[in-house]
Amino acid sequence: MKHDLFSPDPTPTAEIERIEAAYAPLTDAVRKLIDATIRSTITDEATLADAAAQITAITEKLASEQLPGAAGVHFNDEGRVWNWGNTVVGQRNAVAPPLRSEHRADGVHAQVSLGAAYEGPPGLVHGGVTALLLDQVMGQAAADRRRVLMTGTLKLRYRRGTPLGDLRLRAWIESESGRKVRVRAGIYDADGLTVEAEGLFIEPRMPDAGA
Repeated sequence: MKHDLFSPDPTPTAEIERIEAAYAPLTDAVRKLIDATIRSTITDEATLADAAAQITAITEKLASEQLPGAAGVHFNDEGRVWNWGNTVVGQRNAVAPPLRSEHRADGVHAQVSLGAAYEGPPGLVHGGVTALLLDQVMGQAAADRRRVLMTGTLKLRYRRGTPLGDLRLRAWIESESGRKVRVRAGIYDADGLTVEAEGLFIEPRMPDAGA
């Protein structure tokens, strides 16, 4: 069975940007809803039932027109790529923190602010979430905006607990050999490094046309 990594889409870039701008307030509102649900101290059953009913009605409205299956990765002939469902950087995924990153000469630099939805130990980020974030920035660094790569291995060393709140990440290519790229990265709070990682990213073999 052939699986396309990316799907061509004829939608012009200007329209994609309009849609993203229109969905941004909705996605942010859902993100705030998740945080409010976790931290709410309301215990009145009627109030909670009313809130659930309102949310259900909104969900049904949004679900009246939707894609089947995965959101996927799309691109148009103008070179614009969008991945709205990505769990770390998806523009329309309220579960995404979201992570904001940029490519620089020394690798990928990113910033993120994590709240209650990402908590593991009290006041600290869940270790699996730090792995998720590092995998994302390391993949971006390895791909270097010019190729598609998949995570081969990911090794993390937790120096200390990563506190909730504002964090910085950095990832950079350590070496390259054929289809393999080795990357290093770290997560930092105001006091310095909390988690460091190294990983191997591999460029997949593309199937022959018509296969």
